Amino acid sequence: MKVLITGGAGFLGLTLARQLCAKSHLSLGRDSQQAIDCIVLYDTAVPPTRPEGLDERVSFVAGDISDRDTVGKLVDRDDIVVFHLASIVSAGGEADFDLAIRVNLTGTLNILEAARARAGGPRVVFASSTAVFGGQSMPGIVSDLTKQTSQTTYGMTKTIGELLINDYSRKGFIDGRSARLPHIIVRPGRPNAAASSFCSGVFREPLNGEDFAVPVPPQTLLPLLGYRSCVQSFIHLAELPADVLGDDRAVFLRNQGHTVHEMIETLKEVAQRNNLVLGKITMSHDPVVAKIIQGWPSQIDAARAERLGFPADTDLDRVVQDFIDDFMPC
Repeated sequence: MKVLITGGAGFLGLTLARQLCAKSHLSLGRDSQQAIDCIVLYDTAVPPTRPEGLDERVSFVAGDISDRDTVGKLVDRDDIVVFHLASIVSAGGEADFDLAIRVNLTGTLNILEAARARAGGPRVVFASSTAVFGGQSMPGIVSDLTKQTSQTTYGMTKTIGELLINDYSRKGFIDGRSARLPHIIVRPGRPNAAASSFCSGVFREPLNGEDFAVPVPPQTLLPLLGYRSCVQSFIHLAELPADVLGDDRAVFLRNQGHTVHEMIETLKEVAQRNNLVLGKITMSHDPVVAKIIQGWPSQIDAARAERLGFPADTDLDRVVQDFIDDFMPC
């Protein structure tokens, strides 16, 4: 079996690829395990050096996801599973509408059409977001049954992506499913263009001895999920039987709600336990970021994911410790 991961050179794409290398197979039927013989990581650029933890089955391809011919050449087998993670994220979408449409909509259509051309309805896992919700009519707690009222270009493209996944699946073109992601933490490296980037930055930068300015008030409540549980959830969603999902293919991933204040206090406790000196954390209101964050759900009912057996974090302390163990030098 071939696995294609779009956005594969990004943090989640690489983490997913490492997990798939360790797992070596996917269970696409109730009693059927298929060995993975090829993993292609597709992104706008190839990493300058080969990341650790990837075996010989993994290759990188650089290209433009809005190029239909290139995408078609990547989806070149009937026995393929696609994890479609590539996206222009929230703040990036607000800054460049045309780019967001080209990557998030045209790119998604290219993936779906390429999969449609294969026999047997290939499995496609689409990374969606809490950003499909927003606006004045959004309730205090959202669930998989809440009306989608996105107030960002990014969220709008994710809403359309979910609907495309549903309809392509209804028609039998693909066997699709959408993972609605909360804020994923803790991402290594430098900040990206997501408005929620500070959710990782508030841990990452101070742990690296750098000062960090938090752009939202300390009482801001955020639904969080650790990166390990996130990639495990992608795999779990890929392996779920189609009849379990039925005609509603979008599932909120499990999460825990924490305020920014709680995040900072947890960070201090974990840093002290690891004898780490933190950079200074200050509050510096950013009206653009705050407006986007305040327009997204702060509380998510992921009861459906719980019923379907999705993994969950044990606690925030464990997520921060995982980041230290995985990405901090000894």
